Amino acid sequence: MTINCKGELVDLNTPKVMGIINTTPNSFYAESRKISEKDLLKQVEKMLDEGADFIDVGGYSTPPGAPRVEESEELKRVLPAIEHILKHFPDTLISTDTFRAQVAEKSIEAGAAIINDISAGDLDPNMMKIVAKHQVPYIMMHMRGTPQTMKDLNQYEDLLQEILFYFSQKVNNARALGINDIVIDPGFGFAKNISQNFELLSKMELLKILELPVLAGLSRKSLIYKTLNISAEQALNGTTFLNTVALSKGAAILRVHDVKEAVECTKLFAELNK
Repeated sequence: MTINCKGELVDLNTPKVMGIINTTPNSFYAESRKISEKDLLKQVEKMLDEGADFIDVGGYSTPPGAPRVEESEELKRVLPAIEHILKHFPDTLISTDTFRAQVAEKSIEAGAAIINDISAGDLDPNMMKIVAKHQVPYIMMHMRGTPQTMKDLNQYEDLLQEILFYFSQKVNNARALGINDIVIDPGFGFAKNISQNFELLSKMELLKILELPVLAGLSRKSLIYKTLNISAEQALNGTTFLNTVALSKGAAILRVHDVKEAVECTKLFAELNK
């Protein structure tokens, strides 16, 4: 349960927090959008001060039905953000949220420590080769189709069984290429409807059979705000509750918009389980 980030061994037996930074104009939660250098650095500093272990930088918004972004535009968004962050906060462990191998490679060359791929290599056949080449930790997520089509691809005979089979194949592929550090993300909100998301969370401990760290990305998602008939901006309390459930089900990383509250969750959970 450790991952090697630029020579630093990070122990995931104690749950960690990953703060979300979106360099996009259309991410579903407006407060996560940080396009100007000033806003970006202010938010990163706040997250690091609040205890974020990782900063996840993305340049392609991927909620259901999201518009396609050209690779050149994604690079223009992501690379300067990584460079700005590391110039001002050089010890930051940056994760790049991308499904494109070229964006991943250029991000690593710019100083990113982790690749976070929503498609587990399905959307770019070169992705795992690049991760293996650079020997960085690889977060692989479960999804079907693309952000544009996944909403209609949520038919499952047995949701958890199919997710486990998906990851068993993906992990085998990654290991065969020489990828050592793998984190799995069950993909809340990706090719899953609201009831399926709750089923997935309720049975998430079954993923332990894979013997890999699990990342839970529940922050302010529609399973919270649609269930409660509120907005994403009002979904912090629901996020905190579901993050606590995810920790109880074995989550090793919480990927969140609100670092302070997530860090408090991990600290209280650790006290409870001493």
